[in-house]
Amino acid sequence: MFPWLKTWKGKIVAFAATLGGPGLLLISFLDSSILTFPIINDLLLIDLSIQRPARMPLYAFLAALGSVAGCVVLYFIAKKGGEAFFHKKAGTRANTIRAWVEKNGFGGMLVAALLPPPTPFKVFVFAAGVFEIPLLSYTSAIALARCIRYFGVGYLAVRYGNEAMPFIGQHKLGIAIALVAFVAASYAASRLILREGEPQSAQE
Repeated sequence: MFPWLKTWKGKIVAFAATLGGPGLLLISFLDSSILTFPIINDLLLIDLSIQRPARMPLYAFLAALGSVAGCVVLYFIAKKGGEAFFHKKAGTRANTIRAWVEKNGFGGMLVAALLPPPTPFKVFVFAAGVFEIPLLSYTSAIALARCIRYFGVGYLAVRYGNEAMPFIGQHKLGIAIALVAFVAASYAASRLILREGEPQSAQE
């Protein structure tokens, strides 16, 4: 619809690629906030990690930091008046998504952030802002999910080189299932621990 936007996005990507780590931070921030750069941040992370394997943890951290910052910006935009936009984008799924984020909080956002495309993750981000999911819980979930994603991608880049992205593409469903299963088990365990601690706390 907007050829000029596509042109500018291409220029932003080219500029970011020349900056190295700061460019990765920029692309991750924009991708998680006002623009969309499908898998560009993953590709840039892979390229940088292959060139300088020792700096992979730094690159993964910058990608995660930029993404979290972008999601926080989108959260506040939604909180200030994004309900109409949320319902427009979510469509018939609006009530389901609202119930999911309100009921599950941290765990719900964590699972949503780990699911691969075509999961409409930004719709979940808007829902979190519109329905005022606690900011600390929201940010913690996004940060954990992004660290898992980008450190995982960085590890695969260092280990498999240029074959990392095809590997992820071929196994994204299996990777997503494994991550979601891990998150679900961790979430269930934490809820069990908290529930078991309640009687003791009450007695105290």
